[in-house]
Amino acid sequence: MKKPLILISNDDGYHSGGLRYLCEFLNDIGDLLVCAPESPRSGYSCAFSAEPPIYLKRRKDIAGAEVWSCSGTPADCVKIALERLTPHRRPDLVIGGINHGDNSTVNTHYSGTMGVAMEGCMKYIPSIAFSSCDYDPNADLSPLRDGVRMIVERVLSEGLPKGVCLNVNFPKESPFKGIKVCRMGYGSWTNETQECIHPRKGKYYWMVGYYHDDEPGATDNDRWALVNGYIAVTPTTMDVTAYDMLEKMKKEWE
Repeated sequence: MKKPLILISNDDGYHSGGLRYLCEFLNDIGDLLVCAPESPRSGYSCAFSAEPPIYLKRRKDIAGAEVWSCSGTPADCVKIALERLTPHRRPDLVIGGINHGDNSTVNTHYSGTMGVAMEGCMKYIPSIAFSSCDYDPNADLSPLRDGVRMIVERVLSEGLPKGVCLNVNFPKESPFKGIKVCRMGYGSWTNETQECIHPRKGKYYWMVGYYHDDEPGATDNDRWALVNGYIAVTPTTMDVTAYDMLEKMKKEWE
């Protein structure tokens, strides 16, 4: 019997350390196909390339995984891989990561790593996004191995409900205390632009920012889990309908 086919992408680029670790963790579990951006695409969320053409390039295998780079976005990578690289074999799982950086709380909405998982979810394929709170591109992510493998094996065995993917974030420091299945926390970014002066062209700006925890007393969200040393697993839905408001508006508006 064939191993399950696992499609892997990210937003750090096909050459990233996190992707290499992921392939090494999973190469005995499934047949791995990588289609990842040719260079970093952080913050692209679910964006796709509406105008520029997209190019694919075969790269050297990584830990037994077939690797392709794509000139487009993380979502582009999933779209083109499903149609052009696996037209006759549907992946059993789509994975984004391992991202070098936290994708908990509101970062979920900006993350290209989550864009990979959401694109897989929109294709009704079980999908997971893995991220580490260690932003160092050369970080040792080997402590994530057992947690990644356990979650992947469980999702391959049990599947996920239609329209649901998993956002999984690991604390920076190991050993981890365990897993917390938790909701997305509320937070906000402040001071998000930094003004600089170009010697020839006047002002320009960097997108920066500082994260503010908007519910510091909460103990049931992903932020709390990570701060307290737990792996945060957040089931995330493709359907963004506000059902409580939907029912209220039906009664009052119709």
